[in-house]
Amino acid sequence: MTTIIPTGAEHISTPFHVSGPDAPWYRVREAMDRHGNAVVHSTWGEWLTAAVAQPGLRPLLGRDWQRYRRTTDPTVRHRFVASRLVTKYAAAAALHTDPVELDLSYKVGGRPYLRGLDQIDVSLTHTDDLIAVGVSRDGRIGVDAEPAERRMSYDLLSGHVLTPAEREVLEQLGDAARRAAMLRLWTLKEAYTKALGQGLRLAFTEFGFGVDSGDLLGPDGRPAARGEWAFATHRVLGRYLLSVARHDAGLDSSRDTAPHTMLDEGFMGAVTELLG
Repeated sequence: MTTIIPTGAEHISTPFHVSGPDAPWYRVREAMDRHGNAVVHSTWGEWLTAAVAQPGLRPLLGRDWQRYRRTTDPTVRHRFVASRLVTKYAAAAALHTDPVELDLSYKVGGRPYLRGLDQIDVSLTHTDDLIAVGVSRDGRIGVDAEPAERRMSYDLLSGHVLTPAEREVLEQLGDAARRAAMLRLWTLKEAYTKALGQGLRLAFTEFGFGVDSGDLLGPDGRPAARGEWAFATHRVLGRYLLSVARHDAGLDSSRDTAPHTMLDEGFMGAVTELLG
């Protein structure tokens, strides 16, 4: 794995490969203990057996079961269930619980979240056969991936993707280096806007990154953060760029991530009222 390390990347756990339900999920718990976040990646094909032969698939998918059953295209169907399984297994490992105990839901725009577990943030991305999931207990997290050999036209896209400061730096590079830098910036911006919950609603020309440092910058190239954001880009499986954006919200850094002690007060109040 080749890693590009921006400033602050030491606060983001190194992504690791999970090949199925029997993967070494203890590594997620170790990453959560050390960094407050964990990032895993896999391919949907590696989860095909679990998606097809899992006897408890319906309770494991929960509210996603009906969407799974309505999807008629076999490839889309298997990719969908694989991405949800990776997400649930990763979150369950971080929370020291069973995947079936988690209720995965979605906000407007499709961003996944765990109902009743407000302090845990989840981000999911997939491209080609890659699936990647980020989990954080300290603040927002966003992940994005692209094939490392994807060719992006600088002439066509630079005005929509890059800030003036970024264009000034990239125009000094050769063609190959410029394309590589632009793709990396694209994945960083995708990861950042996902962490913010904005997706493509936030124009990529409104913020930038240091081409060498990876620091968050304004359109004019001036620093736009004070250490609360960390970013990292990794090359995974030899053929993908995976970028991670992580925000430190200054939350309680307690390592207790058991679900029964992390349920938000509103949710617990509603449960108490129903049981009362």
